Amino acid sequence: MSVLKIHKGDQVMVISGKESGKAGKVLRVDREKHRVVIERLNMIKRHTRPNPKKNPQGGVIEREAAIDVSNVMLVCPACGQSTRVGYRLTGDGGKVRVCRRASCGKDIDKA
Repeated sequence: MSVLKIHKGDQVMVISGKESGKAGKVLRVDREKHRVVIERLNMIKRHTRPNPKKNPQGGVIEREAAIDVSNVMLVCPACGQSTRVGYRLTGDGGKVRVCRRASCGKDIDKA
């Protein structure tokens, strides 16, 4: 299992593909496939059969599709710009994600 620098609930910006330039909140992260699902981005139409438990009527459902992690960039909550992510060790032995912009450098995670 690999370590991804993007977590559920993060604000991210898409940097390549058909949705480039748009931003949204991460709903799910798939660590094995290196993919993320972003709220209201990369929408697809899914044709579903009637199902008494999930959708009794069936039909065409619109939902978010996954985007590769390499195509998104984290948005720093402090400076509001897309940024690379670094790590800083805390005093109690933990790690905190840090904004790598020269003008910012603040913590992304709440310590």
